[in-house]
Amino acid sequence: MTLSGLFVPLITPFTARGDLATDALERLAHEAIDAGASGLVALGTTGEPATLTGDERRRVVEVCATVSRERQVPLVAGTGSNCTADSVRAFAALDGRVTAALVVVPYYTRPSEDGVVEHFRRLAAASPVPLLIYNIPYRTGRPLGVETLCRLADLPGVIGFKHAVGGIDAATVGFMSRCPVDVCVLGGDDLYAAPLLAMGASGAILASANVVPAAYAEMTAAWRHGPLERARHLGNLLASVSETLFAEPNPVVMKGVLAAQGRIPSPAVRLPLLPATDTAVDAALAALDRSYAAPI
Repeated sequence: MTLSGLFVPLITPFTARGDLATDALERLAHEAIDAGASGLVALGTTGEPATLTGDERRRVVEVCATVSRERQVPLVAGTGSNCTADSVRAFAALDGRVTAALVVVPYYTRPSEDGVVEHFRRLAAASPVPLLIYNIPYRTGRPLGVETLCRLADLPGVIGFKHAVGGIDAATVGFMSRCPVDVCVLGGDDLYAAPLLAMGASGAILASANVVPAAYAEMTAAWRHGPLERARHLGNLLASVSETLFAEPNPVVMKGVLAAQGRIPSPAVRLPLLPATDTAVDAALAALDRSYAAPI
């Protein structure tokens, strides 16, 4: 099994009172698939899982699993923490409706790279589903070198990586040249997804696709299957959209835009996040208008 194409890491919509808006979540999931997404991600960073209760996290997975099963697309679920034992216990919430578990590199404690490998070795042995390792050093504080990435790719039970290192660095270049063909690499940085796809990534997990899923689905497909001129055009066109959507902490601007478009009931987020400023939302809406006005 491999994961390819565009996966949309769904936001978690809230009502104006701060409750889960499950109907809106279901609509967004169907919209993403209708627009050409290959699959969904529940409880990624964009979904604000750290501020959800255990019951709310279960409800989010339930909604996404129902849509994924109905539409016959893969579902990736975010789980795990910087504690190996707690991460193993969290796997109890996973079942056959989930295709893979998205598990972040241990954060804050900054273990050695050998410790990171052992962490994932134990998780892979305990997980009921394959692991997708989330490598995002600017959030975790734990960068990984080429050799460590290759060791992780060789672990039984590791299906691939969400690779989001804030650019195309030397480790990325080295790893893409050595990554086994049966291990997928999904771009996780919206701004750098196009160059990673050009280097051979099998797909991408892109938060901006909550807002314009069809364009990101087409861009991902064009980099993989051609025409390359189309892929470059879409990548360049969408770069300014991604920049504006990430002008403030993710996902506040995206929620502001979706609320302005009437696609979710409110732009509400939970502390410590604050709602997006009007300036940021207006800039993102203007960037979207320019992209629609341009020949696509």
